[in-house]
Order: sequence, then structure tokens, then C-alpha cells
Amino acid sequence: MTMWVFGYGSLLWNPGFEITVRAVATLPNYARSFCMRSIHHRGTVDDPGLVLALDERSGAQCAGVAFAVAAGKEDETLQYLRERELVSSAYLEKILTLNLADGRRVEAVTYVIDESHEQYCSDLPLEEQAQIIANAVGGRGPNWEYLYNTASHLRDIDLRDPDLEWLTARVRDLVA
Repeated sequence: MTMWVFGYGSLLWNPGFEITVRAVATLPNYARSFCMRSIHHRGTVDDPGLVLALDERSGAQCAGVAFAVAAGKEDETLQYLRERELVSSAYLEKILTLNLADGRRVEAVTYVIDESHEQYCSDLPLEEQAQIIANAVGGRGPNWEYLYNTASHLRDIDLRDPDLEWLTARVRDLVA
């Protein structure tokens, strides 16, 4: 049985594991949002950045990419993803049903925000998000780089996210 992983943020442009199939997919009842303070990769404890997470919201849909993991690489991939995504325990690992663009439904490893975690920050105004993203820097580089890469890869696969597009334009103005 194929192991699938759902990418909606940095996994879109930096999956880090061997993939055999990429398919546009939607995840019902979750929204992509900058609702997680980043204290490791795109910010610090003293100056947190923001990274995307899946926020559970009834009726929402998050468009992203389903990745089929190469056969025989499932355990290695899961170990890698856990080291990467669960570094601060702000994400929860879940197996959720995705709707692929071709009509199939698959179960996928998906990382969603733990709403009880101290790094969770729901419903920040877009301007506040832009100010944070324009200035924060963490172990993997500037926060704006994360935003630009994610927005660019969504555009490349013809998926539109109006909030990310607005943030990209606003952060470019702030960084300039």
C-alpha cells in the first residue's frame, strides 16, 4: 500500500524524501494559515517568526500536493518527517483523507497545528503577519524566504492562495 504525505507549506518546495508521484490534492475541513510561531527554523525564542500550519475549520479546504513515498522508503520517510516536523511538538501527526485532483481519495500523513500548544497563534491580522515575516530570521534563514518559496510553488502548480499573495506583496514592500 502506498504511503502518501500531504504538503501545503515547505514540503511543497523542499520535501526531503524520495517521491514517486505528485498530485494536486485538497484536504477538507482545514485551512492553511500562518498560525504557528516559529522558534527554530524561521525565528527564535526571543523573536519568533511565523510558519504555515493546518488549522482545523469546518467547511474549509486546503489545496496542496499529495506525495507518494517511494516503495521501501516508508519507515525512513516517516522518521525524517517526524524529526523535521515535530521538533517543538506544535504539530500533531494525523492520517487524514485527501481528495486528489483526479477524483481518487487517499489517506495521507499530515501535520496539523496543536491548538493547545503555546506556539499556536490563530487569526493574527495579515498586517501583523507581514511585519513578523519581514523581520524574523531562524536557523533555516529569513522568514520571508519561507513565504516567497511557498507562494511561488503554489503559483507554479496553479493554486491560488489570496492571503499568501497579499502577504508576499506586502512583505516585499517591507523588506525593500
